[in-house]
Amino acid sequence: MSADSSTILCFGEALIDFLAGEPAPGEARTFRQFAGGAPANAAVAVAKLGGRCEFVGMLGEDMFGDFLLHSLSEAGAGVRYVRRTAAAKTALAFVSLDAHGERSFSFYRPPAADLLFRDADFDAGCFTAASVFHACSNSLTDTGIAAATLSGMARARAAGALVSLDLNLRPALWPDATPALPVLWQALEAADLIKLAREELEYLKEQGRFGDRDVVARLLRSARLVLVTDGAAPLRWFTRSRSGELPAFKVKAVDTTAAGDAFIGGLLSQLQRERVDARSFDAFLGQPAELERCLRYASACGALAVTRHGAFAALPTHLEASALLGAVAVEA
Repeated sequence: MSADSSTILCFGEALIDFLAGEPAPGEARTFRQFAGGAPANAAVAVAKLGGRCEFVGMLGEDMFGDFLLHSLSEAGAGVRYVRRTAAAKTALAFVSLDAHGERSFSFYRPPAADLLFRDADFDAGCFTAASVFHACSNSLTDTGIAAATLSGMARARAAGALVSLDLNLRPALWPDATPALPVLWQALEAADLIKLAREELEYLKEQGRFGDRDVVARLLRSARLVLVTDGAAPLRWFTRSRSGELPAFKVKAVDTTAAGDAFIGGLLSQLQRERVDARSFDAFLGQPAELERCLRYASACGALAVTRHGAFAALPTHLEASALLGAVAVEA
């Protein structure tokens, strides 16, 4: 599969992030509108880095759906497989930041348009040229969309695509704020590439009464690469035969909203650039120096994203990521 014909499919939710501002004395708090949603962020990350991608999901037939569709297209992400519905509004998330840029969310979802996507809404043609199918757990929170997500992962694998999952666990989106472990594990076991934040690894460990190594070992029964990010702490990576760590970039964080999506978008764009797909993934993983080069690039993308506000708006270009890598190499 050539780099020109391969496409990265990013499936799931797109929503509006309303970022809270600090009110002046005697004035009301204001919120700034940003386009967001983890898989949509990942699609835009790939596009802004020069990759070829398509966002696949459902948007409401409302002003926010219009804004998201325009924002995706303007950023260079494909929208030919986006569906629209009048049966529910586009999801909203109100975001507040602490002094370190760490965010807290208040979600207005469900009901939401993205949750209404069903297996029948997939265009069969979208899988034909797909080199990667990427999703996250936010499309597992409701029975119907969970079935569509798992079906999309299976259909992509059957078509020869690499299946990527960023757990991106948001308990507040689940009924009773309790993620359903069986469906989480179904998705984890359907993925070739898994990205977890450290606290998500801790969650899986505590819920399953595992140790760190036990969780990773279980994941690697089906997955071929497991990544554990931890903010400013080193990134850990695991394959079935090797493991390693990479230091994080030192930057001043102002908004961590899109950090993980920038990271995964950076990695997927590098795989696309190197023409890595499901068939060549094991050979790629057999070259630790090449793997770490791509992970370093992904980390640069994540680091740049936290230095800016917003989601789509914070995602870096290939030139910016390359410049950060070059600057660090010069300093070293």
